[in-house]
Amino acid sequence: KKKQSGVTSLIGIDNLDPILEKVEINDVWGVGRQLTKFYQKHGIYNAKQLKNKSNTWIKKSSNVLSSRTAMELRGIPCIDLETTTTKRKSCVVSRSFGKRIETFQELKEAVANYCLNASEKIRSESLVAKAITVFVRTSPFHRNFGYYSNAKTVDFPIATNNSIETVKTAVSILESIFKNGYRYQKAGVMLTGLSNASDKTNLFTSEKDEKINSLMKSIDNTNHRYGRSTLSVASAGVHKKWNMRRQYSSKIDTADFYCLPTIRA
Repeated sequence: KKKQSGVTSLIGIDNLDPILEKVEINDVWGVGRQLTKFYQKHGIYNAKQLKNKSNTWIKKSSNVLSSRTAMELRGIPCIDLETTTTKRKSCVVSRSFGKRIETFQELKEAVANYCLNASEKIRSESLVAKAITVFVRTSPFHRNFGYYSNAKTVDFPIATNNSIETVKTAVSILESIFKNGYRYQKAGVMLTGLSNASDKTNLFTSEKDEKINSLMKSIDNTNHRYGRSTLSVASAGVHKKWNMRRQYSSKIDTADFYCLPTIRA
């Protein structure tokens, strides 16, 4: 017996009604709990009945999306198929701290870590950034300690995804916007002006740049294999007391081995 794959091809089938009749209305894409109740109230219990329902009635009684769903069931495409993926225009990494930060050293460690994460993300998509923004702020709800918020953007001389370059520039920005005497609650970095890395070959590309690119690939491969921050830069720190608290965060059951549910007899 042929193993069931869980995927059914409907190509070449002239009469889909017998199949659609077996698909309950709540299993149709885009039909939620409330819409299911509405359809069932009006005698629509499966995909075939929705398909054969008057378009005028659906538009009048529901919405345009429901009308499109019915048209798709009739074989009329309403959503264009995207053959190319859209490249992101920016990349933001920002976190609230687990405890308030008052020293430049701890704030620098946090910003450096965010730079490493952002650089790794755009490298994974073969992108380079033209500019970087660093922003910091204190809590808006604790005004008795004083409120401060600031941000600054700097253009790179040449678009880059080099972690060392982004960290160096970010720390320089932080030095210009950091103020003593405040208890910082949040910081972040944003890489903007993203474009394809392959489009950025220029006369200034040197053997040193090729070595740095190889270094970045080695770092990414190592961190992917052994865990993020296995290889890092010194300015990112080691102890990271400022890390956000995660004891109440949702478990990642599908992506973290240690979050797998335990079965007891």
